[in-house]
Amino acid sequence: MSSMATASGHSGAHAPALERFSYDDAIVRKFFAATLLWGVIGMAVGVLVAIQITLPQANFGEWLSFGRLRPLHTNAVIFAFAGNAIFCAVYYSSQRLLKARMFSDALSNIHFWGWQLIIVGAAITLPLGMTQAKEYAELEWFLDIAVVLIWVVFAVNFFGTLWRRRERHLYVAIWFYIATIVAVAILYIFNNLALPADWTRSYSIYAGSQDAFMQWWYGHNAVAFFLTTPFLGLMYYFLPKAAERPVFSYRLSIVHFWTIVFVYIWAGPHHLHYTAIPDWASTLGMLFSIMLWMPSWGGMINGLLTLRGAWHRVTTDPVLKFFVVGITFYGMSTFEGPLLSVKTVNALSHYTDWNIAHVHSGALGWVGFMVFGMIYWLAPRLFQTPIAKPGWVTLHFWLGTIGILLYVIFIYVAGLTQGLMWRTFNADGILQYDFLSTVTKLVPLYWVRTFGGTLYVVALIIGCVNLWLTWRNRPKTYEVPVYEAPALSRGWRPSPVPESALPKGIVVEWGRTLDRFAALRWHRNWEALPITFTVWVAIAVIVASLFEIIPMFTIRSDIPRIASVTPYTPLELVGRNIYVSEGCVNCHSQMIRPLVAETERYGEYSKPGESVYDHPFLWGSRRIGPDLAREGVSNPSALWHLRHFNNPTDTSPGSIMPAYAHLLSQPIDYADATRSVAAMMRLGVPYPKAAHETAEAEARAQAGRVMAQLIDENGKADGVSQFGDTKVIALIAYMKRLGTDLNKPVEVPAVAAVPSSAVEGGQ
Repeated sequence: MSSMATASGHSGAHAPALERFSYDDAIVRKFFAATLLWGVIGMAVGVLVAIQITLPQANFGEWLSFGRLRPLHTNAVIFAFAGNAIFCAVYYSSQRLLKARMFSDALSNIHFWGWQLIIVGAAITLPLGMTQAKEYAELEWFLDIAVVLIWVVFAVNFFGTLWRRRERHLYVAIWFYIATIVAVAILYIFNNLALPADWTRSYSIYAGSQDAFMQWWYGHNAVAFFLTTPFLGLMYYFLPKAAERPVFSYRLSIVHFWTIVFVYIWAGPHHLHYTAIPDWASTLGMLFSIMLWMPSWGGMINGLLTLRGAWHRVTTDPVLKFFVVGITFYGMSTFEGPLLSVKTVNALSHYTDWNIAHVHSGALGWVGFMVFGMIYWLAPRLFQTPIAKPGWVTLHFWLGTIGILLYVIFIYVAGLTQGLMWRTFNADGILQYDFLSTVTKLVPLYWVRTFGGTLYVVALIIGCVNLWLTWRNRPKTYEVPVYEAPALSRGWRPSPVPESALPKGIVVEWGRTLDRFAALRWHRNWEALPITFTVWVAIAVIVASLFEIIPMFTIRSDIPRIASVTPYTPLELVGRNIYVSEGCVNCHSQMIRPLVAETERYGEYSKPGESVYDHPFLWGSRRIGPDLAREGVSNPSALWHLRHFNNPTDTSPGSIMPAYAHLLSQPIDYADATRSVAAMMRLGVPYPKAAHETAEAEARAQAGRVMAQLIDENGKADGVSQFGDTKVIALIAYMKRLGTDLNKPVEVPAVAAVPSSAVEGGQ
């Protein structure tokens, strides 16, 4: 390694003295172990929720129901499994690419333990019903603050290492790490701006259409900058290492990087086609999503062609097998994403299991297999001993591959079946299938999905046992190699191009030339200037975001108000809080699209002005159960809802919805009405001036009216009177409110009578 001296821009007699340094692999081992631990937990919870969809009896009470465990599964796989894998990759590869130990061992450990505590916090709070109900952003406000603080620790540690580096040039993997750190910080902070109502609940500062826009600006780009860019950085480092081949194309990596960074950020609104956001926003998202296809495949091609000359090894090296399948899934997902963004396709696929298959092909196919490839390549180097059971690595690969294929293929079929059944009319022009029949039709496909997911988890457990046996064979004391390299000169600037070297006739401003631009020399200079590089990444992300955000938040005519839409009553707010806590939004949408099949099934399509007081929006992204946007109009019966929450099959034979019997015994927290109304008033919801002072009394009064309706519909007080002040009453009040605003009479101000003499006089 002493030969590195000339690689850093120093040569000859003027080269400074060599510095001695070692790498911190202890922190890499910690993130390595956490990746495997949380991977097993997160995916095992995924298998459980898959079983719960097909077998409602597997919902083991209030805390272990599908609605509460589903966000725990997604957060565990994304932020615990994938997150720890990202940090494992970054800490290992960055030190070697920059020829520098991490900036601070203390910050590395604060980062590790802080991140694990956040994950534990999520594992506790989400089953307890503490959630913001925003997909991939469910964590409550106190955990959001912790995430931001730990992310700052990570950023300081990473950029401090950049400053102390001994390698002038920033390799392509470092570019993707920079983009991840910058973009995730921007996305997470602005999407999670919320007003705390108490220690366990907060409300998004955005409402309705604007909240939906911000959520999918974040949600789609969380996939981009947490599940894509860091794993592309992983690919660009670990794949060439495993293949012992250089990256196929430097120029293609530049095009791949900048188009991903700039174009991806625009694509989020394509998740909201035909919903109550301005059409220009979702159309713009669709156009940029389609543009993403080519640069994404450029990255796939760059990865696969890196194996040129090494394809014969793929048949024998399971690490390369994992990488090849992972990159192939990346190619499939990044083709399917633009396809799903096309409006006509989206009309069929949205709210169906097609999206679930798409997400899992990315999360388990692309991310999972890239992680496993990295893990098996790292293990002998981190533990300084060969893999204990080499044959088990191949077994892990094949079981995992079969598992993910069974999962996604059958869920693709389920999604297509759903979409087609929902829109099928019979010869008389009437919808052929009721919603429940579309659910029961999918149960056999769900069981195959569960089997495939179980295979995937079993394969991971086999891998964990293999890696534990490998760790057990480690030496008593790890060898810590010491390297040498000269420090960089901090006053370095890119060498100017001599005027004589510039082609005549095409000299442009700043002394640059079209020739030089095409040769990408300017980018080579950026790669030696990390601050400049980071600033340009931030500009690309911020500018692309603002082009959509500013019109969405400043042109009020895009979200017209409806005079009959009024804020929720205090009891309805309490019921809405219960709806959020129970995770009902994970199964039910509240957004009827202006498509004939949907308006026939559910009623009048949803308007932007209907949700202007919804903090957060609850439009949902999946329909395991029917849409509820007009539930108060189509099903105003309080008794039906009581029976449905107690035992769904009483009202809907064959339903796979779990029972919520605990809501019939737990008392209403009437004080929550006061807190909720006060928070809404601070958010600008137009309640009367002292509404929070009377909120509790109003909630009790409305609960009495709901109870009276229950008794009237039941014909007697026996059998229902015991539910008078329980949570189910508040939830029923909320259900009965949904969709009724459009049917309210609007009070028209009185107009003074015109004197008859004026009429007679022609005035």
